[in-house]
Amino acid sequence: MVAKNIAHFDVHADDVARARKFYERVFEWRFTPWGPPDFFMIATGTDSDPGIHGAVHDRPKGGPRSIGFECTIAVDDVEAIARLIENEGGQITVPKMTIPGVGELIQFKDTEGNVACAMRYFDATMGRL
Repeated sequence: MVAKNIAHFDVHADDVARARKFYERVFEWRFTPWGPPDFFMIATGTDSDPGIHGAVHDRPKGGPRSIGFECTIAVDDVEAIARLIENEGGQITVPKMTIPGVGELIQFKDTEGNVACAMRYFDATMGRL
């Protein structure tokens, strides 16, 4: 069973280069291009203390506007979690979608309007990087 820990975070940016420069200079985070243009994986820690992996990318158009970090919680079953979210007063804002080679993801708003994601990773170790 996957511990329902925060496994990933996203920084949505109006200007990806500006956001990268900020986090590089302030927190010494490192960035590696991945996937689509202006999408970078973030390494926040060291080899001995890796922290939570993240990404910085263009702010998504349409849907809820996320201010702050958008966290992704690792889960075993996205559909079961979606039902629990709705049963407890949350709202699914992006239905289950597959990110090839990564996992199945949903985006939701909690009861306070906060936006987050839940993902079943295809490789269980990805949720623990």
